[in-house]
Amino acid sequence: MDKFDQQILTLLVANARMAVASIAREVNLSRSAVSERIKSLEERGIIQGYHARVGTAPALVRAYFALCYHVRQCEQYAESLRGVPEIKLCYTISGETDMLVYVEAASMARLDAIRHLIEHTPHIKTVRTHMILGEVINTVV
Repeated sequence: MDKFDQQILTLLVANARMAVASIAREVNLSRSAVSERIKSLEERGIIQGYHARVGTAPALVRAYFALCYHVRQCEQYAESLRGVPEIKLCYTISGETDMLVYVEAASMARLDAIRHLIEHTPHIKTVRTHMILGEVINTVV
C-alpha cells in the first residue's frame, strides 16, 4: 500500500459512500485510477465491506395515564384521544380508575402537553401519571 491507497482508505473510512470522482479530486488521481485501486484493495481483503453506522433511536418517554371522570362517557373520551398520535393504547377498566391510556412521547415536554390536553377535557376528574421505568416481562407477539 502506498500513500494513495492510504489516502483513499482514510476517505472511505470517513465516508464509505463518497463518490469515486470526489476521492479522485482529493488524492489527485484520475477516476479510473481510483476505481482500480479500490477494486484492488477489495480483492486483497484490505477493504472487507461497506457498512452503515446506525445510531440509537432517541429514547421515548413512556407512561400510563389513569383517568377518572365524572360522567361515564368512555366512547366520547376515546374519540377525542384518537387524535393524539402518541396515544398507543386505551382501555376502559374496572375499579376506581375509569380508563387507562398508554402514551409514547418524544420528550417529557410532549408528554406533559398530552397530559395537559387530557386534564382540560370536560368532565375529567383526575389524571394520574405512571411513568414506565423499565420492562421486565413482555410476552406480546
